[in-house]
Amino acid sequence: MTILVEIISWLAIVYFAALNLTYAALIVLSFVESGHHERRARYGGYDILFRSPFTPPVSVLVPAFNEEPTIVDSVRALRFIEYGEYEVIVIDDGSTDGTFTALRDAFDLEDQSTPIRRRLETETVTGVYVSRTWSGLRVLRKANGGKADALNAGINVARFPVFCAVDADAILEKDALLRVVKPFMEHPAETVAAAGIVRVLNGCRVSAGAVESVHAPHRFLPLVQSVEYLRAFLAGRTAWSRLGALFIISGAFGVFRKEAVVEAGGYRTDTVGEDMDLVLRLHQTMRWARRPYRMVFVPDPVVWTQVPERLHDLGRQRNRWQRGLLECLVHGKGMLGNPRYGVLGCLALPYNWLFEVLGPFVELAGYLAVIAGAATGILDLRYLGLFFLLAVGCGMALSISAILLEETRLHRYRSPGDVTRLLLAALAENLGYRQLTAVWRVWATVDYLRGAGGWGHIERRRLATDETGRGAIGGEAAHRQSPAASRPGATD
Repeated sequence: MTILVEIISWLAIVYFAALNLTYAALIVLSFVESGHHERRARYGGYDILFRSPFTPPVSVLVPAFNEEPTIVDSVRALRFIEYGEYEVIVIDDGSTDGTFTALRDAFDLEDQSTPIRRRLETETVTGVYVSRTWSGLRVLRKANGGKADALNAGINVARFPVFCAVDADAILEKDALLRVVKPFMEHPAETVAAAGIVRVLNGCRVSAGAVESVHAPHRFLPLVQSVEYLRAFLAGRTAWSRLGALFIISGAFGVFRKEAVVEAGGYRTDTVGEDMDLVLRLHQTMRWARRPYRMVFVPDPVVWTQVPERLHDLGRQRNRWQRGLLECLVHGKGMLGNPRYGVLGCLALPYNWLFEVLGPFVELAGYLAVIAGAATGILDLRYLGLFFLLAVGCGMALSISAILLEETRLHRYRSPGDVTRLLLAALAENLGYRQLTAVWRVWATVDYLRGAGGWGHIERRRLATDETGRGAIGGEAAHRQSPAASRPGATD
């Protein structure tokens, strides 16, 4: 018993040391890269891009399932984004509520009987509708096939060479599309995908489909997720993008070259991790064709999304994310350790297997061993102090570093009270919440091994602004069966 406890405890020490060193390296690289981006952004020339005839037109794809409470406001908000030429395609994926009726009444839709070139196989499209009041809006009705199938249907009818996938319940900032498309202008021959940052909407003030003022949530669960999102996007994806090994572009907000996606086979419909899977297959397609390519993360184009406010909703979400990660890693196992895939194959994918798949098991075993060792006196105070420093103290420092990165580079949270709440959440995150997410991830692995599937149900609330402007999310809940994943991804 004594030897077993000591072995597990020291294994956990080595794991936490390796994890924290990796995170520290990613954060340092992110600080450097975000500084370079900040200097470039000062001379961004976005007004020139807005007017330039060479800015590529974009098809904005909005998959929707049972989004009746929010769909009209979301689509209206897209009408006012700052971009030259773009179209909006809403894909009603077999909704059983009044999603289509709400769109038809709000935008005066009429049936457009035109043939569809099915470059990607999808469930049956039952109708294509155009708006009499907004020439840039089309609505597809189709049999339910899930989010990936809906996006494939949207790609089939998209008129433009670049498409942007956006969640139906998310809010794009007005200049987000212009900013995220800039890499396609800077490196038109090589860029096949670009991603913006997903930020937590809970707590913000929303009016007329736009975020009027940014606030950190007051409730603990959304607040701690705000810290997670900052760490995952600003400290994780910034670094992996700089290394040329970006392995996920969030389903909530990503821009892709259409021909590259079609060549890769479109979105896979047999996984709940379709966003990560597509990025990995794009890497495979480009590498096998020996074509130079770029997939980049841009930190300042923002999409705002709701995060779960109830514990069981959050648990279901994390279960789905972990199962999706496992599906993608197993499907792309041929890239693991393969020099053909450069940093992606030799660093990024091993990182995911070691820290995201095996890590939760090592972490929980370490906690149990330390508790047993402390209770029986097997482990002395020096060891316990070292374990606490690596497992908790370094985790707090890394989360605080992510908040510092946001405040020095982007500075969206203007109120000292908001920043204080984020810092307190960064401290509290490692004292219970992190351990709970590890349990969820272990359970998700068990679910994956026994073949459990599905998206699960998450309650999302209608966007509203109360009389005080606080707590921008409230009102009627929107119930969904095939929600879009706005996950931070496998970098947390």
